Amino acid sequence: MLAPRRFNLEDRKGKQMSKSSALQASITVGVIGAGAMGSGIAAIAAGAGHRVLLHDADRRAIERALGTLATEFDKQVAKGRLSAEERNARLARIHAADTIDALAPCGLVIEAIVEKLDVKAAVLRSVEAVVAQDAIIGTNTSSISVTAIGAHLARPARLVGMHFFNPAQVLPLVEVVSGKSTDPAVANVIFETARAWNKVPVHCASTPGFIVNRVARPFYAEALRLLSEGAAAPATIDAILREAGGFRMGAFELMDMIGHDVNYAVTSSVYEGFYQDPRFTPSLLQKELVDAGWLGRKSGRGFYDYANPAPAVADAAPQTAPSQIAVEGDLDCAAALVDLAGRAGIGVERNSGPGDNLCVAGVRVALTDGRTATARSAEAGAPFVLFDLALDYVGCTRIALAPADQVTGNQIAAVVGLFQKLGKSVSVIDDASGMVVMRTVAMLANEAADAVHQRVASVHDVDLAMRKGVNYPVGPLAWADTIGVRTICTVLDNMSAFYGEDRYRISPLLRRRALANSALVAD
Repeated sequence: MLAPRRFNLEDRKGKQMSKSSALQASITVGVIGAGAMGSGIAAIAAGAGHRVLLHDADRRAIERALGTLATEFDKQVAKGRLSAEERNARLARIHAADTIDALAPCGLVIEAIVEKLDVKAAVLRSVEAVVAQDAIIGTNTSSISVTAIGAHLARPARLVGMHFFNPAQVLPLVEVVSGKSTDPAVANVIFETARAWNKVPVHCASTPGFIVNRVARPFYAEALRLLSEGAAAPATIDAILREAGGFRMGAFELMDMIGHDVNYAVTSSVYEGFYQDPRFTPSLLQKELVDAGWLGRKSGRGFYDYANPAPAVADAAPQTAPSQIAVEGDLDCAAALVDLAGRAGIGVERNSGPGDNLCVAGVRVALTDGRTATARSAEAGAPFVLFDLALDYVGCTRIALAPADQVTGNQIAAVVGLFQKLGKSVSVIDDASGMVVMRTVAMLANEAADAVHQRVASVHDVDLAMRKGVNYPVGPLAWADTIGVRTICTVLDNMSAFYGEDRYRISPLLRRRALANSALVAD
């Protein structure tokens, strides 16, 4: 084994690199692990001008990775996204490293290997023994504590999480994760390096799930709970999340794409990491899929059967719209519905009344507040039909409705006809607390607020991570401000009362902002 040498962060031209700036392109980057993630990271570094040494315990994996990268670069050339000259230059910068010792010249080494602490620690100890003392070691772990990995190293201050998202060459986010011992200057160098590599970096502390895998848990969990309660089928819940909520993919199709073995394992890891906090309780429905080997797209079956046509979304049959509606209150974030009704030729009468709702054919139509429609009907002594949250009530193409048990068939038909007249497809779901989009967004905002409250990351970085890492249409904290922080708290309080579970407890930061009537995101 080579003796450790001093690496002074100086390029061959003698230009000293500032500890607050990106690594110079002349610095060699090592990547350990030639799978999809490792090869993607190698391609990114090579694209930024670095010489890259790619190592894997299996030499054939390196050869496959180089072949795959050549094919991917050829496709980019064919699409005009890359010149033939740059394609050749990038490939020429990536070299096979047969041994760990061969990584000695690297100023940055990033591991992207199996998610096992003992394996990562052993490999990175070997790296430490051959690279310069001030070389930086990055770990692409998505679920293991950077602090725990660092505890096995001689120089934990030089270790930092550099969590890319799959596919690394496509998704822009990089979580720069600081363990307890990580030198802040090292984290800043990696932050600036990721930015120089045309990525979108965010800082965060090493806690279970970091930012994205923690804050995103409710997106899957609430959909799974709705399914377990029979609120609607997966295809309908997915359609509501996409067409009303503005999410790029529904929860079930996204879980099928990720793979249920992977998604369930991440949920379980976060659940155990937070000492079995009920907010992160894994779903028995998903465990059943894993046990059955129905892992999603990669196995041909998950919540969807990919050998057969996609199941139909529950669309309400066409109904006659009412000619007149009455409006009580201002409907808050759903106020645009009143303007839509007027533009659609429906007469609108403004009345004083006990709440923010529409009156249609003797039934009150209101935005869900976390209570069920049946409970609100019993409390008010009048029938209710609830509608779900939408990202944009003007632009959305679908709305979800939940009728109370007290509502008649004619009454729900009139409400369906109203929303159809407004240009929306309508999905009528069972009377579920918080419905689909509202409960999902409320729980995402709550978890995001708690991550900020616990100093995991800043408001800006949490929202940025969720937009760039998982393509949310709006950061959950900014979304909560749009809806109203008090409204979010009301929804969660009502859901907590309905279920009687700690799962829906409100983050202290969210509660404080509601009491102060102030925003989560600073102007």
